[in-house]
Amino acid sequence: MSIEKKIDEFIEDLELFDDELDKYQYIIDLGKKLEKFDEANMIDENLVQGCTSKVWLIKEEIDGKLVFKADSNAAIVKGLVYIITTIFSNEDKNSINNFDINILDKLNLTEIITPNRQSGVQGMIKKIKEYAKG
Repeated sequence: MSIEKKIDEFIEDLELFDDELDKYQYIIDLGKKLEKFDEANMIDENLVQGCTSKVWLIKEEIDGKLVFKADSNAAIVKGLVYIITTIFSNEDKNSINNFDINILDKLNLTEIITPNRQSGVQGMIKKIKEYAKG
């Protein structure tokens, strides 16, 4: 499934909620779906820069596709981490490198996500793109 298609699926899910608090809770609930993150990967070199909360992000390459795993120490951020890692996982490096859109704008989350959290999401995307270039 393409990056755009995955974003569209999250948009459809988020549009089910009229109330911003319900969207916020939905994002928190998504964070509970994150795979268990190995504490051995919670090291400084895996920290995402620009995040107010701590976010650790690693990648694996499987059959030419990148798979991202991540975790955070904040509930809402875990949900954002889930969204971002789901969108970019199982994509090839070219698809990731050629993708250039503000995901939070596209998902209509800039209204409910603080500027610091928005900066953190951009930090995650930047690190994902660095992994894809490497």
